[in-house]
Amino acid sequence: MQFELVSPFKTSPGQEEAINKLLENYQKKEKQTLLGITGSGKTFVMANVISRLQKPTLIIAHNKILAAQLYAELKEFFPNNRVEYFISFYDYYQPESYLPAQDMYIEKDSTVNDQIEKMRMHAVSSLVSRNDTIIVASISCIYSLGNPEDFKSLAVDLQIGKELSRQELLNSLVDMQYERDDTFLEAGRFRVRGDVVDIVPAYEKDITRIEFENNKIKKIKEVNTLTGDIKVSIDRVTIYPARQYVVPQEKHERALTQIRQELQERLQTLPPLEAQRLKQRVNYDIEMINELGFCNGIENYSRHFDGRKKDEPPFTLMDYFPKDYLLIIDESHQTIPQAHAMYNGDYSRKKNLVDFGFRLPSALDNRPLKFEEFEQKMKRTLFVSATPAEYELQKSGPPVELITRPTGLLDPEIEIQPIQNQMQHLMQEAKKTITQGNRVLITTLTKRMAEDLADYLVKEGFKVRYMHSEIDSLDRIELVRQLRIGDYDILVGINLLREGLDIPEVATIFILDADKEGFLRDERSLIQTIGRAARNQNGKVILYADNLTKSIKRATEITAYRRKFQQRYNQTHNITPQTITKKITEKESTIKGSKHLTKTDIQRQIIELDAKMREAAQKLDFEKAIELRDTINTLTKDLTEKQRQEK
Repeated sequence: MQFELVSPFKTSPGQEEAINKLLENYQKKEKQTLLGITGSGKTFVMANVISRLQKPTLIIAHNKILAAQLYAELKEFFPNNRVEYFISFYDYYQPESYLPAQDMYIEKDSTVNDQIEKMRMHAVSSLVSRNDTIIVASISCIYSLGNPEDFKSLAVDLQIGKELSRQELLNSLVDMQYERDDTFLEAGRFRVRGDVVDIVPAYEKDITRIEFENNKIKKIKEVNTLTGDIKVSIDRVTIYPARQYVVPQEKHERALTQIRQELQERLQTLPPLEAQRLKQRVNYDIEMINELGFCNGIENYSRHFDGRKKDEPPFTLMDYFPKDYLLIIDESHQTIPQAHAMYNGDYSRKKNLVDFGFRLPSALDNRPLKFEEFEQKMKRTLFVSATPAEYELQKSGPPVELITRPTGLLDPEIEIQPIQNQMQHLMQEAKKTITQGNRVLITTLTKRMAEDLADYLVKEGFKVRYMHSEIDSLDRIELVRQLRIGDYDILVGINLLREGLDIPEVATIFILDADKEGFLRDERSLIQTIGRAARNQNGKVILYADNLTKSIKRATEITAYRRKFQQRYNQTHNITPQTITKKITEKESTIKGSKHLTKTDIQRQIIELDAKMREAAQKLDFEKAIELRDTINTLTKDLTEKQRQEK
């Protein structure tokens, strides 16, 4: 399969120049940097580079919202190819840890998002089966994953006429961690009815039905899981493992022998209490692996199952790619520091577990890549950023610049206002923007400020939501979608609003405490935030500050320079600036909970739902009334918790 770029757009002169430079440099330089301003069409440039190079591609983004946005855009550009999404599948994750000072052991606790887990499995299966694969991932992709050779070797290739008994297929499915359930089928399970085996691959929705006759495969069909209707008959299919971490049976005994040996060596170095603790845990895990093929926390023994030596880097998603692949690191000024930090945080937590007898020393090798290991795996790399850091420029040399927009949109006008009476000024300007049919973003320095400001604005009659790190990644996407369609007009946040959000409807951005020099108000952060308003022809950014810091001066100078450059470009090419028209995706999920709502909004919802509950009860629709009552109870608890946190 070849990458086939499908788009109604043609590359602009500025984009074509950048693409040609990147392709020319590809043969000469292992590392390159694309300095692309907001709205310049960086994603379209990336898509064109992928299409012309015809290389499997890994794109790493620094947060889940940006990754989701890139994933959606690239799926539209490559509808006939595989575009996949690979982020952490935990909605909630409390890692296993031990706090020596309090003598407190905290067991691992997590909630896995089944939809994201399925998408991860689909990504891996696409990668090992097709070359025309693009994977958009968060930085979690540099964390330990199973051996790619084991994943490939355990896959079962099925085709009509192949000599294979039903029992051989069942044994293979069990080895791949599929579970038998003859009553209820879902992803990662199979059922058996006579000579028919129904499988729902861990990465698919529909059933793959295999029909046998005389120890041969007679038919292969795809069946709708809900209706049972046959969708299509096929000649061949490959079933990949149900889990990302799978180990062939022949490796089990060798690994268990090594685990027992490591245990004996470690017990001799530990005090009696820690030794007894470790012995009990490891022996239990060994017994579970013997009986079931896996245990909770089996990844802590990954070094032995993978056959790796001590301190040898783990396998990651990058190892599933062929040698000749393209790596794109988006918003590299943010993503590279994340990659730097991952290993140290993981090591410090696990060292306590090892020192106090909760884990074997080999657990330290179930880890993210060290940064130098990540660098070794980079190969052909394209850094993409509106504000590249020193690291990228040092590795790649002068960047390829893309500071014009196909739409002719200019960098927004910047206005600096005093902090005194800022709320009155903000509300006045926000009303003007909303009256014009546009939306507003407001950035604050803290979560508490965001919540308090949102609550204040709701009481003043505005439709407001706020967004912060406690809101699930898929819910954040829905929150942005609701802003775009006009369910509300103002979104308040902290650094989550700084980069990657593509919201053409936003015309005005307010930056509070702009003169508080620091991480959220340095030159790079201000430029990125200002860029959010460059999707709208009425784009304007208002900074509230009493002092002109170096960062404010530098950010306004760079924006003014780019604005003049863009005006000259528009005159040369006879371009009239136009607000970007971008399709709004259909609703895919409902936001759970009320973390994005202000106290006033929650109180209002409780009153409205109470009225609906009483109405449903009068109509004898008791099921509806009970459902509303439960929702009211949940909202009441959330409101109480918000009020408690403020005290």
